[in-house]
Amino acid sequence: MIDDPKPLRHPGVRFPPPFLFAGGLLVGWWLSGLRPLPLLPDALRRLNEPVGLVLIAGGLALIFWGIATFRAHRTAVFPNQPAARIVQQGPYRFTRNPMYTGMTCAYTGFTLLMNDIWPLVFLPAVLFLLVRLVIAREERYLTSAFPTEYSEYRRQVRRWL
Repeated sequence: MIDDPKPLRHPGVRFPPPFLFAGGLLVGWWLSGLRPLPLLPDALRRLNEPVGLVLIAGGLALIFWGIATFRAHRTAVFPNQPAARIVQQGPYRFTRNPMYTGMTCAYTGFTLLMNDIWPLVFLPAVLFLLVRLVIAREERYLTSAFPTEYSEYRRQVRRWL
């Protein structure tokens, strides 16, 4: 008879996820200095700043709303610590990952402010690494720690929007 595996103690994420987004932006910024590739033509460039700032502000608001909701429910904000519960209030009613969704919005806003394609080129790699190195570990942990509750939550709420 095979024993059930012991529940995981924490997600096992080894670095802060914002580092992925910062890394993509920094590499894009560096490449834009070597070989600029404008994102928008001159005729549309006046939209970069207002749209970029709205995306950054909206992204930051979503990140801080997610953090505040976790803190209000007294569960871990950082993905290298164990969760106390599955939170389904606040932004977690709409997306299982509001902080990562907010980081993606802010990243896109910074890309518009830079008006260069390079950071946008790296966004798919950033998101791929985020899913593989962070979200997959978090979901494996939450499935282990809260099997019934997390399974139901996954059925009700999308990973993104």
